Amino acid sequence: MGQIEQGLERALRTRPIPSSTESRLRFLLATHQGSTRKVARMLGVSQRTVQRWVSKRAEARRPPGPLQVQAIEEAVLARWQPRVRARRRAQAEAGGFVFHTRARFGFAAPAGSSDDPRVRWLAQDLPGEVARELFAARDAGAGEQQQTVILARALGHAYFREWGRHAHGLHVAFSDVEFADFSIG
Repeated sequence: MGQIEQGLERALRTRPIPSSTESRLRFLLATHQGSTRKVARMLGVSQRTVQRWVSKRAEARRPPGPLQVQAIEEAVLARWQPRVRARRRAQAEAGGFVFHTRARFGFAAPAGSSDDPRVRWLAQDLPGEVARELFAARDAGAGEQQQTVILARALGHAYFREWGRHAHGLHVAFSDVEFADFSIG
């Protein structure tokens, strides 16, 4: 998962995801009314394996392996705050968001000019159309590179060209994203 995808995920949550595997398993059990059978089916393991993972007796407890830990994390991410995520997504698509980043920005220009790409800190309001485009691309399985192109086009228009008032026709370079955060509402 790239920086942009992680930033979108953080923006859609209001509470942190459980950090330990044990707390994640408790969350999955709670969402399935305590049924180890349903959790086991969802994770692709046996019911007895899930029972060993959550056993209260220390001598019976067995920790999940790395593949199972990954499956548990993905299952929790998919089920964490679904209504909050939907509400925050709708809010971003309607009213836009603020994009905070540290990345390499500039125009395609000769080396050494003031427009030569360089690392910049940037916080820019972007409209809801950009949010809709980003979420649609993410839902369609777009990778980090495609999301970067969407943000580069939006930042070029909003920040570098001042909403179309300056620098018409210049190509914005946007790469080497160190972090990406989104503020919604």
